[in-house]
Formats: sequence, structure tokens, C-alpha cells
Amino acid sequence: MEVSYKKLWKLLIDKDMKKKDLQAKAGISWASVTKFSKGETVSMEVLMKVCKALACDIGDIMEFVPSENE
Repeated sequence: MEVSYKKLWKLLIDKDMKKKDLQAKAGISWASVTKFSKGETVSMEVLMKVCKALACDIGDIMEFVPSENE
């Protein structure tokens, strides 16, 4: 399984926000934003900060997708 943050990017578009806006509002590092962009895993603390900043649930920003080799 892999992690997809496509829902996060769609939500940012809906809220007319850029990645730097998310970083500032959620109080997360640029490294965390980069991990989102690359589809890498981030800590639960970072996910919670993003959800709080965007007033959403974790399922609204990410989902698990099957790997290509599965």
C-alpha cells in the first residue's frame, strides 16, 4: 500500500490556498510539505496539525492506494 495525498491538494485548491499557506497555517516544516508532495509518510502529529488547520478529517486529506506491484 502507498499513501496518496491527492485529496489534500484538491482541498487546498477548493480553499484557494498554496502549499506555503498550508505550511504557515498548520505550523509545519517545509520538509513535511515536501513529503506530502512526494507521497511519503509523515507523522501523525503533522497530519493532525493539517487537519486542524483545514478543519477536516484525516480521510479528507489522504488515502491508501495499492502499490503498482500489488
